[in-house]
Amino acid sequence: MPKLTIEDLKRIKEETTKATAVRHDGDVRVKITVHMGTCGIAAGAREVMKSLMEEMAEADRPDIRVVTSGCMGMCSSEPNITVEALDSEPIVYQHMDANRMRQVFRRHVLQGEVQTDFALAKL
Repeated sequence: MPKLTIEDLKRIKEETTKATAVRHDGDVRVKITVHMGTCGIAAGAREVMKSLMEEMAEADRPDIRVVTSGCMGMCSSEPNITVEALDSEPIVYQHMDANRMRQVFRRHVLQGEVQTDFALAKL
């Protein structure tokens, strides 16, 4: 296998950033990250993801992207999700469950109302 050069790594980073970023061009307006490290999965992240995917199917919104990531280092607050909406600060939500996920999706993602009761931090 050939070795990667610095230029290769920069190109890969740029392509990945473009593929997962919230965009101004109307393509992706909201990105929801479900943190699914082992601690998150043990705390219920799979159920959170399932309810999110059900909401996504019902909403039929191609401008919303769902991604997963590993642990964000705050195991005591898992399951965590991050909502990044265009022109807004990212919000990390903590202690999520299926019902909280539905509420965050319907109120924050679709209507722009941050759910402060569940918010851990603004990034």
